[in-house]
Amino acid sequence: MESAYVLINCDLGSEDEIISSLKQIESIIEIHGTFGVYDIIAKVGNPDRDKLGETITWSIRKIKHVRSTLTLMGIEGQN
Repeated sequence: MESAYVLINCDLGSEDEIISSLKQIESIIEIHGTFGVYDIIAKVGNPDRDKLGETITWSIRKIKHVRSTLTLMGIEGQN
């Protein structure tokens, strides 16, 4: 299973709306609101690395009120 952590910076006050949208994405494994520079962290998983990238690029980054993301890819075998 390929995995990535996506740190999400969003428009002020839109956190709940974005979390609701993230819950609709099949590849999302975990979602947490955070304090600090980023507002939300989402763990994404998919057996296919290309599909994982597509989920991040075409599903997460396109959610309304998402301002920016930082993706940290997991290293297979180091878990």
